[in-house]
Amino acid sequence: MISYFNPEIYFYPLASDEKRHAFRLFHQAYACQSRGELDQAISNYRQSLGIFPTSEAHTFLGWAYSFQGKYEKAITQCHKAIRTDPDFGNPYNDIGAYLITLGRLDEAIPWLQKAILAKRYETYYFPHFNLGRIWEQKGDWAHALQSYENAFKENPDYLLAVQAHRRLLARLN
Repeated sequence: MISYFNPEIYFYPLASDEKRHAFRLFHQAYACQSRGELDQAISNYRQSLGIFPTSEAHTFLGWAYSFQGKYEKAITQCHKAIRTDPDFGNPYNDIGAYLITLGRLDEAIPWLQKAILAKRYETYYFPHFNLGRIWEQKGDWAHALQSYENAFKENPDYLLAVQAHRRLLARLN
């Protein structure tokens, strides 16, 4: 089970057959995506969304598009996810990450800040880390160090943040 997927929508005791079918399609899509079968994953996510739209399915469809290098399509899906559930943190971080990849650093910052404030999000360390990447690229060492530190405070096992923090400290000393 995907940790930040909201199963209550589907497992509600009186859930309709349509919702259960959408849930199955979503999980089939995720399994296809995990195997690198992106076209089939995209098809399944879209079918799931056609039956019962969720912010999770929009976000994961965007993620699949990003694996194909289709970042604008990915961002569009994240916007749809936010309209579906503005409390879900993943699409905010994902937009920020896609904008970083596109070199649009200043545009990414507010999206990552929104991810940090999202009510329904389990991986706050990702937007902190992504902000660290931005600040480091912009040469703002103090903000970069603080962002990396915030990331590993959220998740002490997140080695990328620990390593980035140590690397930047060593560079500055």
